[in-house]
Amino acid sequence: MKTYSVKAGEIERRWFVVDAEDQVLGRIASEIARILRGKHKPTYTPHLDTGDHVVVINAEKVRLTGRKADQKTYFRHSGYMGGEKHIPYRRMLETHPERVVELAVKGMLPKNALGRQMRSKLKVYPGTDHPHTAQQPEPLTF
Repeated sequence: MKTYSVKAGEIERRWFVVDAEDQVLGRIASEIARILRGKHKPTYTPHLDTGDHVVVINAEKVRLTGRKADQKTYFRHSGYMGGEKHIPYRRMLETHPERVVELAVKGMLPKNALGRQMRSKLKVYPGTDHPHTAQQPEPLTF
């Protein structure tokens, strides 16, 4: 018996739309990461990007459990001495709600060129409107 490995030209991509309203951030991010990687397909190949496109709507209505809404911070560094920035979750949700979902999914994807390619198939929007209706995305529920 031979193990079948899909080739780059044989990959079929589908579009899914996810409504993040009243969904827990980590749980929805892990499912989105699984779809972006392609692990839900029988043709999953670890060294190829076999995943599908995911459109997330209502990112501003995602929720956290416990006291994480008060305690969670996002860290970044400018590269200079003392250039640390800690942004609280609540402020990030007010100013850039799409980044909350993007960063959660980013942490669950591979940290290499293949992961960056997978991340480019993620589209996040704070409200219900999105410009990808022409792709006829299928609704995805968890």
